[in-house]
Amino acid sequence: MTTTGSGSTYDPPADPAHGAAPAPAPTPAAARGHGPPRTDRRVVLVTGASSGIGAATARRFAAGGWHLLLSGRDRRRLEETASGTSAVLLPADLAAPEGAKMLAEAALRKAGRIDVLVAGAGIGWAGPFLGMPHTDIDRVLFLDLNAALHLVREVLPSMVAAGRGRVVLVGSVAGSVGVREEAVYSAAKAGLAAFAEALRQELRGTGVGVTLVVPGPVETGFFARRGRPYHRSHPRPTSPGRVAGAVWDAVSHGRDDTYVPAWLTLPARVRALTPGLYRRLLNRFG
Repeated sequence: MTTTGSGSTYDPPADPAHGAAPAPAPTPAAARGHGPPRTDRRVVLVTGASSGIGAATARRFAAGGWHLLLSGRDRRRLEETASGTSAVLLPADLAAPEGAKMLAEAALRKAGRIDVLVAGAGIGWAGPFLGMPHTDIDRVLFLDLNAALHLVREVLPSMVAAGRGRVVLVGSVAGSVGVREEAVYSAAKAGLAAFAEALRQELRGTGVGVTLVVPGPVETGFFARRGRPYHRSHPRPTSPGRVAGAVWDAVSHGRDDTYVPAWLTLPARVRALTPGLYRRLLNRFG
């Protein structure tokens, strides 16, 4: 029935206290090499920015005038994504034990703040669960779920302290309905969806929002990297640019959830309302 593929401006510091004799304006800390540089443009940190949805999302935010912090494992491909922009490149391996912490610290050090985090890094694995090596189970769960949670945990305190910001989590329709021979990937994305809902409730009143973006299959290198091409005739894969547009729209309008394409809300609704019918359709059409 279905399958998977995968704000605010900076407020300058207050004027010095009144009463003191006029003095020459101090040299900014950033110019002296102390403290993080500041920008009046809004700041977005995009992970998985070396290709696919992440790269397309980075370009969309660049077109909107945002300051980009781009992360991925392949520096050369990050440079391609950043071409023509003033993006800061932050190559990182989120599979490393301290990867998320090091990335968050580097991002805050470079820009002083993060207005939006787009957590788009992830991997897939296709095949029968009984044939899936334990090391691959751990790898998919860590990169698609654990790493995202750890990165959000590192970035979130600065957003809450500022009273503004948005976390964007790139999920998958597999997390809504479950896709056979993608059991662990489905589990990871389902966990991400549950995390988004729970965190959204915790952050009520803080000024920080959480968006879950749920795409169907997307025309990227995801399928080749997972070891099996996309072979279903329906749903047809969508473009990374379309998903990037949905991310931009969700951030611009403060949306909690967005499905790409929008009709992908239907399988999850059928599954929730009539699970027996859903499974019969799934067994017949895949």
